[in-house]
Order: sequence, then C-alpha cells, then structure tokens
Amino acid sequence: MKFVPHDYQKFAIQYIIDHPIAAVLLDMGLGKTAITLTAIEELIHDRFEVRSALVVAPLRVARDTWPSEIEKWDHLKDLTFTVAVGSEKERLAALKKPADIHIINRENIPWLIEKSGLPFDYDMIVIDELSSFKNHQAKRFRALMKVRPKASRIVGLTGTPSSNGLMDLWAEYRILDFGERLGRYISRYRLQYFRPDKYNGPVVYSYKPLPGGEEQIYNKISDITISMKSTDYLKMPERIMNEVRVKLDEKEQKLYDTMRKELTISLKYKEIDAGNAAALSGKLIQMADGAMYDNDGGVVKIHDKKLDALEDLIEAANGKPVLISYWYRHDLDRIKERFPLARELKSHEDFTAWNEGRIPVALIHPASAGHGLNLQAGGSTIVWFTLTWSLELYEQMNARLWRQGQQSETVVIHHIITEGTIDENIMKALRTKDKTQSALINAVKANLKGDANGSL
Repeated sequence: MKFVPHDYQKFAIQYIIDHPIAAVLLDMGLGKTAITLTAIEELIHDRFEVRSALVVAPLRVARDTWPSEIEKWDHLKDLTFTVAVGSEKERLAALKKPADIHIINRENIPWLIEKSGLPFDYDMIVIDELSSFKNHQAKRFRALMKVRPKASRIVGLTGTPSSNGLMDLWAEYRILDFGERLGRYISRYRLQYFRPDKYNGPVVYSYKPLPGGEEQIYNKISDITISMKSTDYLKMPERIMNEVRVKLDEKEQKLYDTMRKELTISLKYKEIDAGNAAALSGKLIQMADGAMYDNDGGVVKIHDKKLDALEDLIEAANGKPVLISYWYRHDLDRIKERFPLARELKSHEDFTAWNEGRIPVALIHPASAGHGLNLQAGGSTIVWFTLTWSLELYEQMNARLWRQGQQSETVVIHHIITEGTIDENIMKALRTKDKTQSALINAVKANLKGDANGSL
C-alpha cells in the first residue's frame, strides 16, 4: 500500500529525523508506528545515520502491530526486521539474525541486557509506550539505563505521558536525555518542582506542583517534545461522557462505611478484612460493584444496583452493540448470569465477531484492550461497569471505539457510579489526571506552521 502522509505525519517524521532525542506524544489513531518506521527507513537507507534499531513495545504490539505496519507500506519494503518474542530459544534466534530493526517486548528487556549474552549493538532505540518506563525502580528501567549511552538516538512514543501526574515524567525523560532537563535525581526533581500534598508523619504519599512548577517542567522538555491530539488532525466522532448513578440502600451503605472505617466486616457468617490501604481500595471497589471476595476466595453478593443500571442501558441501546468494561472475575460471572448472550472478548475470533457486528453485548477487561486493538467497527457504546484508577487503561479502552474509522457520528461512554462510594473518588481522579495530561499535551503541542526544529 502506498503511504501518503498527512501534513502532521510529515512534521512528526521530520521531527524524529532532526532530533536525536525525541519524545513524540501522539494521540491514538495518528499513526505513530508508520511515522516512526518512515523516519527509521530514511535514517538507515538514505542518510546512513543509523545502522540498527531496537524497538521496545508491549507484547502484542511487538508481535503483531510493528511487523504488520512494516509489511503494509510499500516504502518500507527494504526494511528488514525480526521479532524477538516467545521462548528464550526463539528470542535468541531472532536477535542473532541480521536486520535493520529488532523488535522485542518490554518485559524481556532485562533478559536481553543482563542474561542473553548478546552485545547491545544498536545505535537507535524506540520505546513504544514510554509511559511503561515511568518507574525508575523497575527492572526494565534499570536495565535499559545501563545500555542507554550506547545508542546515539532514542525515540519515546506515547499518548499518555503522565498517566498518574507529572511525577511520572522524571523517569521517562531520565531515560531519554540522561537527566539533562529534569535532573539526574528524583529527589531533586521533587524538591525543585513539587511540595508534599498528602502525608502521615514523615511518610509522604503524594506531591503537587509548586506554583509555576508545571509550566517550568513543560518549558524544560519542550525542545525535545512534540505532541498531537487526534481531535486536532482527524475527523473524530462526537464523544458523550455520561454518568449513571445508583444508590445503595441504608443497610448496604452502612456495610460499606464499616469496611471503609474499620477495614473489616462480618457478612454471612464470614469475616472479610482488608489488610492495608491498597487492599481496602480493592474491597471498596468490589462493594461498589455489588460483590466481593471473602478471605477464602469465595464470592459474597452485596447488591445488584449496577446490574440493574446495566440492564437499563442495554435495553436503551435497542439492539445496538454494547461493550462492557469489567475488572473482577465475579463481575464477569454476574454480568454473564444476568445476560446469557453476553460474550467475553478474548480471542482473535471474538474480536473479529465483534467488529462484524455479530455480538450484541460484549465483555472486555481493560488490561486486554490495550495498544493495537481496533474495535471501532463493532459498536459505539461503552459501559464502565467497574471504574479503574489507571488513566492509561481508561483512555486506551475508550480509544478502542472513539477513534478514526468509527462509523457512528457519536460515541457514548457510560460510567456506572455507586453514590457515596470510592467510585466517586475514582471518577474525580480520572478527571484531575486528564487535566494534567491535557495541560502537558497542550504545552508542547506541535505547531505545523513552524519548522520541525522545535518551533512550538
């Protein structure tokens, strides 16, 4: 297929070519893989500035998306590649094979660098989903930092650079520029741009930017960063965000409040407790959904409020396909029990059936609806049965339907929220994080009227 790039794609390609260090914040649907491959092709075969590139990506994206994009476009026919996934034997065979591009999943980065015994002979690194390197203590981060000086070029790709707030940016940019812009140490980054927000004695749980700190961070990274939102460059369908609220009865609310305050409840002759704050969050989310696991792994039903609301939404869809996002296994089981025709999306056959309009009610876990999965042909309605704290998973899930190629003029995203519960906190957090995310993207947004050398 002939690749005819849009103006914004030409700009992004040139930006990668002109910037040895590039953070490319591209919204989903803008063609970041094709853009990056086009830049690599020119750098290798026309400019002779790169010999070999390593692409690090989520497993499914490494295995399916990057190879299919290389094979899809005519102008990339001279690019050779291998995919290093699977067993150790398969990975070694792929990496030993000469190629312009070696593609590996991010989970195997520590193995590649510390255990494979292979030399790290790449002068260009592409990190697809830079946000997956936001934890400076993670093994993949530490491993990649060991070999980062060997690569003269690096590209970080993501649509969600600060999914949990601006603190994420330090590690991401540390791996890009060795700490030149945001500092070499996270402690100094915190001290310079943030102040403690929530803490208990000497333990600080969260930070918030100092006055003017946010703008200072954006200015620091602007010379190596471009950002583009799909709404600026693509004809996107209208997106309607809807909140469907349900209310617990007095007895159910009292039970919920007891768990929240005392971290333990007695229910149906069983003690159910939450040992720490993280466990408590999980228990409260489950209670808001209507069922929870007891200490022995059994399921205790609490209410059907969300199921009733879901039934109303499915009925209101009047036969139009509905995609339901759940989190816990007991949520899945309860939904399938209420709606026997509902089908879980897991396999390639399931996804194909959905996109062909053969599934009226589909169920999907947000973690399995990540990068490279297109579901927009199958429907235009999403229902969040269980809310997630992860902005990244939240945005990725919504982008499965709200994207270019969606046939409907309107995508409706429903959130079933149980009043007086943690659901309200999660929804507020998603909105707040989105504001931060949007602020970052707007601050470094590409100006196509300028040049590709950093006129922002």
